[in-house]
Amino acid sequence: MTRPTAPSPLPADAQDVARLLGEDIIFGRLAPGSRLVEDPLMARFGATRHGVRQALAELERIGIVVREKNKGASVRALAATEVRQIYEVRELLHRQAALRIPLPADAALVSALEALHRQFVAALHAGDHGTVHRINDEFHLTLFGGCGNPYLVDSIRHFMWLSLPVRAQRTAAAGHSEAAAEEHLQMIRLLKGRDNAALAELCVAHLQLAKRDYLEATDHQR
Repeated sequence: MTRPTAPSPLPADAQDVARLLGEDIIFGRLAPGSRLVEDPLMARFGATRHGVRQALAELERIGIVVREKNKGASVRALAATEVRQIYEVRELLHRQAALRIPLPADAALVSALEALHRQFVAALHAGDHGTVHRINDEFHLTLFGGCGNPYLVDSIRHFMWLSLPVRAQRTAAAGHSEAAAEEHLQMIRLLKGRDNAALAELCVAHLQLAKRDYLEATDHQR
């Protein structure tokens, strides 16, 4: 399978802007649709215009910023219809991947997921939401990697990226990551059994909280 090449490393100042601005977006301090104007960003971060532009380009590549001709950059937002359509596909992909994982799962897969769960909980207790978000993605990609179909896993990864504005802002929300941690533990327990259908149902249910919260917030903004 042909995989995209990794982007070139950003200069230090652009890395700092991308990291700090990305955290503002991911954890809800900047709402979807917010304009990202270069001059205020330069003043805030003490960065050059070139550094700010490189940072915005990196955040666009990640999927949380959009840049439009004659409009500049803004925090990426999704319409309710887009959210429903993206999550319809995510649910199909997650269900099919879970159904294809041989159960009981390989001991190495279970061990890897248990280690990621411990990292997730430790980051959660430390209030390190950036690490919580990163480990959450790694947990799910590792889990679905057990299906043995790299094309299916790449599709899951792609729709994780498309849904980033929906799910990432929930990481710091009260109770959201705690509930996710409990469901991760349930997934690990199910991997030790033989019930693929129960695992698939849990993987689909696991998607619903972020989708519901985002759609409710979108309705309130109308």
